Amino acid sequence: MSVSRAMREIDSAEFTEWLAYYDIEPFGERFSDLRTGLITSAIYNVNRNVKAHPNAFGALHFIPWATERIAANDDAQPVLLPDKEAQSNLISAALFGVVPGGKKTV
Repeated sequence: MSVSRAMREIDSAEFTEWLAYYDIEPFGERFSDLRTGLITSAIYNVNRNVKAHPNAFGALHFIPWATERIAANDDAQPVLLPDKEAQSNLISAALFGVVPGGKKTV
């Protein structure tokens, strides 16, 4: 369904209900990939050579679009800023590409 068709056929109340449903039960291809990665990692970890691979593999190790993220962030630590507003702006920029006020970061 196109955006213009959705705007004609779905009112804001129904759209809000879909947003709430998505919070409870996420859907879409990225979540399908994640579910597949979870199953694959479970099968792989049960059958892996523990001496050769002592650490268990996670779902992201088996998702092609996530490999660069894993390689770059194996030892990553959370970014915690002392200023709450700056922390909120950082999260907003990372998730949505914008900070409050609508300024795009990407």
